[in-house]
Amino acid sequence: MDNRAEISDFLTSRRARLRPEQVGLPAGSNRRVPGLRRSEVATLAGLSVEYYSRIERGDLAGASDSVLSALARALELDDAEVEHLFDLARAASPSPRRRRPARSRPGTVRDGLQTMLDAITGAAAFIRNPAQDMVAANHLARALYSEMYRGRERPVNHSRFIFLDPGAHELYTDWVRAADTNVAILRTESARFPHDPDLAQLIGELSMNSDEFRTRWAAHNVRRHISGTKTFHHRAIGDIELGYEAMELPDDPGLTLTIYTAVPGSVAEESLHLLGTWAATEGAGRFTSDR
Repeated sequence: MDNRAEISDFLTSRRARLRPEQVGLPAGSNRRVPGLRRSEVATLAGLSVEYYSRIERGDLAGASDSVLSALARALELDDAEVEHLFDLARAASPSPRRRRPARSRPGTVRDGLQTMLDAITGAAAFIRNPAQDMVAANHLARALYSEMYRGRERPVNHSRFIFLDPGAHELYTDWVRAADTNVAILRTESARFPHDPDLAQLIGELSMNSDEFRTRWAAHNVRRHISGTKTFHHRAIGDIELGYEAMELPDDPGLTLTIYTAVPGSVAEESLHLLGTWAATEGAGRFTSDR
């Protein structure tokens, strides 16, 4: 992916969403661009117009942390957007110390990680990579995402499922939210791992085959997907609302562990038990294999 274009499009889109009155500037008249002018962002960030213009054209190489922080304040970026800006700068830097290592798509994980997943019996747990492949999962996670496992491709992929498989509209009760979140995660990962060939291939494939993906990708939205709640509609147990926590695995760059849990004593907990029973039956078994 073209880092300069990514930088330019991201900064332009963030500038376009701010109105002058939001940042204490007069609205004026005859404004020919949406949002703030480049000169206004430069003033708010304490930069020269020439320097900011160069940055917005995609040249972030050599930008100091203080400059990036000033831009983040001027554009009122949230935490996820700030991280994204720093990741874009890291990818643009010629200094090796600022680059994240590129990671190709692993098909499996370390034995210890799979053992850990299998030991989690009361929650659905899985590990994904930057390209949204579910590279490892426990019994309940495979059952929860059984619709994803109906195809032959392994590892199964969240993004392809959401945008290319009609079954996703049934599994996700709020498909629009799921689609928005998925693209925002991909946008975030693309800046963190700009040289990941599988991630680039996935984005190209979805851009070619899904109007819904292409529209969302052009918005340049990013987000941190750390915790929250999500509601699924499973064909065997009906609706189930689960809380989730996601965390990166420090010894395995690019891999993220996600665990879905139910409140003790809740209907959702009972549904998880039913899901486990369903997964243990002969009919469900063919949808829950990683291979």
